[in-house]
Amino acid sequence: MTQHTGGQSGTALADSPLDGPMIRVEDLHRSYGTGAAAVHALRGVSFEVPRGELVALKGRSGSGKTTLLNLVGGLDAPDSGRITVGGTELSGLGEDGLLELRRDRIGFIFQSFGLIPILTAAENVGVPMRLRRTDPHEREERVALLLALVGLGDHAQQRPGELSGGQQQRVAIARALANRPALLIADEPTGQLDAETGLAVMQLLRAVVRSEGVTVLVATHDPQLLGFADRVLELSDGHIVEHG
Repeated sequence: MTQHTGGQSGTALADSPLDGPMIRVEDLHRSYGTGAAAVHALRGVSFEVPRGELVALKGRSGSGKTTLLNLVGGLDAPDSGRITVGGTELSGLGEDGLLELRRDRIGFIFQSFGLIPILTAAENVGVPMRLRRTDPHEREERVALLLALVGLGDHAQQRPGELSGGQQQRVAIARALANRPALLIADEPTGQLDAETGLAVMQLLRAVVRSEGVTVLVATHDPQLLGFADRVLELSDGHIVEHG
């Protein structure tokens, strides 16, 4: 078991059990502001995501999708309720524990790609492994494997400005997989892409679930992309409605 003391709680990150859901959310509430001006983004949200599934989160703009993803990813804290990721309850972790969780178990994919402009595709993918001080030879092998997985093996030495939007998002997906996370969280990953490229990115995420054995929670507003999901969760009025 990895022993790492949280900044406030002193609770260590436990190893993920092999059974049980990857994500369990129980009666989650999150509001912003106070009084009459308060915005109630989440009102008692509860759901589970089994391991090895691609689950899509949909809802109108401002429905709280990003808020929910940030909470599950340990980037924000709820007002009340419980979040468990891979058997670890997030409320039991201090800042150090949350940092370790995000570094080692969760990969993030954003609409804006978030690549470092001065680094090559290979260097961008390798950044998370450098932060973990992964052996250079192992890091290079993993980078090559991931770029091949996303179909960019021949673009390893190109910088983001030399790549199309779809190619940049593929690099971002490879980077998110660098440290072999158990969970990928993707917030509108096709939002800046044309329809055809967006479909290709969703097909890639579907393939990643199979090849890397990860669980994916992806927020999208595009109805064409929902067909790639094992399940669809809809956020409406701060509540979750599950679809087949």
